[in-house]
Amino acid sequence: MNRFKASKFRHTEARLPRREAWISGIRAGSITSCGNHVKASCRWIAFNAEAAGVLGIVPLECEDGGKRTVSQLCCHSDVVTDFDFSPFDQLLLATGSADETVKVWRLPESGQDIPGGAGLTLGPGGAPVDTLQFHPTADAVLASGAGKRVTVWDLGQQQPLTGETLLDPGPDPALSSQSWIPTGTSCRA
Repeated sequence: MNRFKASKFRHTEARLPRREAWISGIRAGSITSCGNHVKASCRWIAFNAEAAGVLGIVPLECEDGGKRTVSQLCCHSDVVTDFDFSPFDQLLLATGSADETVKVWRLPESGQDIPGGAGLTLGPGGAPVDTLQFHPTADAVLASGAGKRVTVWDLGQQQPLTGETLLDPGPDPALSSQSWIPTGTSCRA
């Protein structure tokens, strides 16, 4: 008697989507970019472009016979270090940068022009923004990590809810990632 069961997935193989469904010709990231390189909402794909401070934006839905256009969102004066889409609003994008600011953008519905300016600018925070993450269960709550500090922002009030130093002083400590506890009660760095 064999004590191990045979996997029901033993004869499966990956199937590529049809060529018409591919999104090609995107050059995400460069030597100057850092952090997350590609993120998506239900409507948009955002990625680090080759120029500093610029994100590439591509709609998921194609309108003109399957041709997608890549738009540029000029969002910061320095390198975009991290960005995140809101889980509650698929058009809300937060970007963080080495210019020490966090900007919140309202992307348009399909077929409209990309905004020329941020809807909300938070900061400067005293250090380059390293990490960004929207709260998984509360609308309009964003955590940003810069240097040794994580700040939780209330976007509706446009002010920080809390800002606390998380790392002990030492020889060059740095915040490399953060995440919300799955219940959404606090943020870990």
